[in-house]
Amino acid sequence: MRALSSICLLAMLAGCQNPNQPSASPSSEPSPRPSAREYQAQEPSNSQEGGSHRRSRRGRPEEAAPGQFDFYLLNLSWSPEFCATHEDSPECGRNLGFVVHGLWPQDANGDYPQHCSNAPGPSDAQAETDIFPTASLVEHEWETHGTCSGLSANDYFAEIHKAYAAVKVPANIGQGNDANGVSPDDLLARFAAANPSYPPASFALSCGNNRLTAVEICLTRDLHPEPCQGVRSCRANVVKVTPR
Repeated sequence: MRALSSICLLAMLAGCQNPNQPSASPSSEPSPRPSAREYQAQEPSNSQEGGSHRRSRRGRPEEAAPGQFDFYLLNLSWSPEFCATHEDSPECGRNLGFVVHGLWPQDANGDYPQHCSNAPGPSDAQAETDIFPTASLVEHEWETHGTCSGLSANDYFAEIHKAYAAVKVPANIGQGNDANGVSPDDLLARFAAANPSYPPASFALSCGNNRLTAVEICLTRDLHPEPCQGVRSCRANVVKVTPR
């Protein structure tokens, strides 16, 4: 016991604990989504992979079976915000606006599967860069999310093209006074107005450090828009939009 106390005295700042005492139970609450820049620290920084992939969800074990999820989340990332801190990325300098970040399998309770198999990726990742900013993001999205779709890689990316083509992106995002600040509700209302057949609740806004990072659209497994479940939209009163 004296030896243990000595160790604890030497390691007080490390939070030493008696090994005979049970450790605290992990919280069952979902961890908050990291901001855009926090996520950038977790992913390679040479592509849009770190742009705005924020989460309020816990994530399911990586051995989750492919095809077991409730709906899709189509993430359209605002490239100017990413490029404001990643000027050397191959996607930057191209005057891009919203680009596809991914089509993510989701669960209604807020969880999400990842890395569900080692299935081969798309036959030509570069061919997907008409809507994705880089081929490296294409490969990352397949490995992390596409393998959980239950589809082959080529079929999965065909679904992404279909989902993206169905959404009309407002032309006025990032114009006017947006750089000085606009409410998330205003930005979401523009998407709702441009897509009147979509339920307004099918759109969610992603922000980091009070800046627009992405707009997300909740879709059924057969790509019909539906109200979002378990997806937290940006709670900022005002967000700034980095201009193109």
